[in-house]
Amino acid sequence: MIPPTDCIEFINPATGAKFGEVRMTTEAEVMTARREMAAAQSVWAAKSVKERARLVKKLQSVMIDATDEITAVVNRDHGKSRLDAMHEVFMTVEKIHHYTAHAPRWLARERVPRGLYFFKRFYAEREPYGVVGIIGPWNYPIDLMVPPIISALLAGNTVLVKPSEVAAATGVLLETLINRVPELSPFVRFLHGDARVGQALVRSKPDLLFLTGSVKTGQIVAKMAAENMTPFMYELGGKDAMLVLEDADVAAAAKWGVWGAFYTTGQACVSVERVYVHEKVYDAFVAAVLEETARFTVGYSPDTDSSYNMGPLTFERQCNIVSDHLDDALARGARIIMGGKRAGMFIEPTVLIDVDHSMKIMMDETFGPTMPIMKVQDDTQAIQLANHSSMGLSAYVWSRDLKHAERVGRQLEVGVVNINDTMGHYSVAQLPFGGTKLSGNTRTHGRGEVMQFARQKAYSISRPPNPIDPVIWIRYPGSYGLLKMMTGVTYGTTLRQRLEHLGEFLTKDERAQAVAGRAAVGVGAASALAALAVMLLRVRRH
Repeated sequence: MIPPTDCIEFINPATGAKFGEVRMTTEAEVMTARREMAAAQSVWAAKSVKERARLVKKLQSVMIDATDEITAVVNRDHGKSRLDAMHEVFMTVEKIHHYTAHAPRWLARERVPRGLYFFKRFYAEREPYGVVGIIGPWNYPIDLMVPPIISALLAGNTVLVKPSEVAAATGVLLETLINRVPELSPFVRFLHGDARVGQALVRSKPDLLFLTGSVKTGQIVAKMAAENMTPFMYELGGKDAMLVLEDADVAAAAKWGVWGAFYTTGQACVSVERVYVHEKVYDAFVAAVLEETARFTVGYSPDTDSSYNMGPLTFERQCNIVSDHLDDALARGARIIMGGKRAGMFIEPTVLIDVDHSMKIMMDETFGPTMPIMKVQDDTQAIQLANHSSMGLSAYVWSRDLKHAERVGRQLEVGVVNINDTMGHYSVAQLPFGGTKLSGNTRTHGRGEVMQFARQKAYSISRPPNPIDPVIWIRYPGSYGLLKMMTGVTYGTTLRQRLEHLGEFLTKDERAQAVAGRAAVGVGAASALAALAVMLLRVRRH
């Protein structure tokens, strides 16, 4: 049970100051919200996709007007700079812009080839699941929350949203922003609180669950969802590898590798979490990394233009995970050659060498400002080590030879390969994003993000079966030879194969001929044969 007086406090991780709180949603309120969203869903689904897009588009305008308000709250709630928060706003409104523009086409009815049927029409449509439950993360509380919400809405669903308790102030802000669009707010309900509220949401039996979070959280939700066979989509963690090949631009790889490891304090699922460097460029790369890391400044400012590259970690538990990974690596023989010190919620950008796969820092998601670097003999070893992971979200390959880099990239067991850059792929609004292995079973960004919130429904439309339709003839006993002929003539892979089946039917199969003849009575033999010929030719074209 969740006491009705329990609250989640808003704590600035950089200063430790409390700046607000929100009352947690009780389990009874979760169940009520589930019923109310179910009742509202038919009203929302009855609107055309074009009309839904028009209403969702209003949220884009609201967010742009509230840009400074959003970045200020994220800055206090998460600790990231106002610029990093602005990145989130930009990526989010860009997705709203594209999704609302394309959703009517993406979700339109599709005509399906008729196959053997001459007098029928076949269509596939997308229909909403109903009530979608979305459980959000704390690290990108705007960009990883708003796009799935608006995608579910565009597909015709109503939405129950459970923001992370670690970014609770941002969750309250999102609710406020959606409430500024009165035509939209009746179809979205926010459920604030900790894991107990998330569990209550799962127990309320939504028609579809979508989670962005850690592997551990994903496993917990998966077990609960399985009890009711609730469809479950998830985007979980990453342990993204960067491969620096023998022919890489070492200076560029070091510059953007450092950025990819330490941007937003390493708290991104696409952060560079481990680096494999060819032995011929290893020393030069490590030296360049140290130079770049030395330029990376750490601190906190509420100003829109902060001079710091990196802020604090967002909460105590994440600090402890990073510290545990560093301690484990040192105990197993690794060396920290820069950084590693902790002060409150701040941890210095940390570069490690002499690492191997016996260490947590190379195998488990660290989600902090660390850059462990491992020397490899060749491409083969780099690929094997990169693939030696339970996760497979993104990978980064550096080479001056783009074809060389692509050959390596195709062998990596990940959802996205980024050549000669880090993290930039995530900001492309319509480039499919998602992972393999434990990193997830879904794809966000673009058409796929919207379409996954709708299920296909097929239609077969016609008047009662027409006797001139050749496919009706094979429903009668004795039509084996006729169907065999149709199979060979329609799908035979050579001219000989097609002619043999036709000849066999015309000269040997009297029973099948009789069936076809009886079926053609009343419509005329010529018409029946013409229909058969047209049907066979049309089917071959598809």
